[in-house]
Amino acid sequence: MRPNNRHIVLISLIVALGGFLMGFDASVISGVVKFIEPEFGLSKIELGWAVSSLTLTATIAMLIAGPLSDRWGRKRVLSFAAILYALSAILSAIAPSFIFLVVARMLGGFGVGASLIIAPMYIAEIAPTKSRGKMVSFNQLNIVIGISVAFFTNYLILQLGQSEIEWTKVLKIDTYNWRWMLGIEAIPAIIYFFSLYIVPRSPRWLIMKGREEEALIIMKKASGPEIAITELESVKQSLITGASKQKVRLNEIFSPALKTALTIGVVLAALQQLTGINSVFFYAPMIFEQSGLGLDASFSQAIYVGLTNLVFTIIAMLLIDRVGRKPLLLIGVSGIVISMLVLAYGFNAATFTLNDENIPLVSQDINRGLLEELKNIEYTSDTEFKSALKNTLGTSIATRYESEIMSTSISLNSVLILAAIIAFVASFAVSIGPVMWVLFSELFPNRLRAIAISFVGFINSVVSFLVQLVFPWELANLGTSNTFLIYGLFALLGWFFILIKVPETKGRSLEQLQSVFSKHSKKKIVKNIS
Repeated sequence: MRPNNRHIVLISLIVALGGFLMGFDASVISGVVKFIEPEFGLSKIELGWAVSSLTLTATIAMLIAGPLSDRWGRKRVLSFAAILYALSAILSAIAPSFIFLVVARMLGGFGVGASLIIAPMYIAEIAPTKSRGKMVSFNQLNIVIGISVAFFTNYLILQLGQSEIEWTKVLKIDTYNWRWMLGIEAIPAIIYFFSLYIVPRSPRWLIMKGREEEALIIMKKASGPEIAITELESVKQSLITGASKQKVRLNEIFSPALKTALTIGVVLAALQQLTGINSVFFYAPMIFEQSGLGLDASFSQAIYVGLTNLVFTIIAMLLIDRVGRKPLLLIGVSGIVISMLVLAYGFNAATFTLNDENIPLVSQDINRGLLEELKNIEYTSDTEFKSALKNTLGTSIATRYESEIMSTSISLNSVLILAAIIAFVASFAVSIGPVMWVLFSELFPNRLRAIAISFVGFINSVVSFLVQLVFPWELANLGTSNTFLIYGLFALLGWFFILIKVPETKGRSLEQLQSVFSKHSKKKIVKNIS
């Protein structure tokens, strides 16, 4: 029996559809925030909560997804995740209130957390060693495809709502545009659920459960009979070596033998989010609109962000098993640092002025007499300008029309801003975006992999939640320039950590890497004792 590469690729792609749903579910909210803020009368923190609530429950799911997958199997947990995605999409679309919407989004967060952890874990456990990096990257590829599709469908629904096509009127796409944006996710979620029926159990999970014959059949399809038998024995030996305790406990991942691996995992988990990637993905239309673009243009520019993310993720997949993990991280994070510093400079140079040319472009619902009080005054800070709007128009009116007024009054180099955001997304997508999850699947031993990945995924999700929650508040209180500067400084610190601490893992089996990290930790212990 020869290894069936097409079969393994197909299985990996199906499992990675969980990543598509995760990317779609997370970024579709970027088109929704513009409409729910005035409809539900949200404050900046409430707006941040509407975006980040999904990540909060995803964080909880990451803690329990690994242990549940050890008990029930990777495949079954992914099936539950698909059901949660579908329910969340439908309930979000019919949400009558802000609280109902948040609860529906939080329900989907459980699916996000489970699929984000279990999909790359499953793929790493079934893929051949030589192509494991590429296969695991399928999950990240599908995440970015999901993000791109969400940006596109948001823009498409916005355009359909403004059209005169009869069926769009019947479906009330204009009236319920943000509800359609959220509800359409139910379709791929249902497809994912039924597609999982043709996916086999994880061979390493089967071995853990003593079902070696079933595991060997699956491993032969992936690697061929000779390699499969060798891998089977290697996995068994790994499990025996680490089986001093039958039940895996969380505190085991804090043992000295895993100190190096866990430190790398935690730092990379935090760094990925502290670069500000989800601020860009989840608030892209808001950022572009405040850069002087109109509503339609801001939604269309978000599509470019999604496409850039997709293209450079594919590039990362092609390079990760050739160039290696560490070089991609160093190159990509360097690009993130430069891009964020350019964004900070670009927004710092912006000015805001209301004059005879742009005042007529502002909504007629705003008292023109009040706007005249701000006429021909040049503001060099976005926070200063927002404060003036609130003092003059009142908090309620200023909040409702803030984006519209800022986009008509701002003067800045919009080409520089767009180029820097595109460069940032490209740098992220070719490096820490996919590489982090590949490393997570490689750092930890078989017996502890599920719970260890759950833990570092938990850290990743907590930081992501906080970044999303405070981003609207940061823009309002610290200003756009300072916000991006903070992200750039975090990325710079992360670059030095990668340079000094992160090893290269390409071309080594999971069992070999386990031995390497164990020896590395033992050397440290011996050195400290001596």
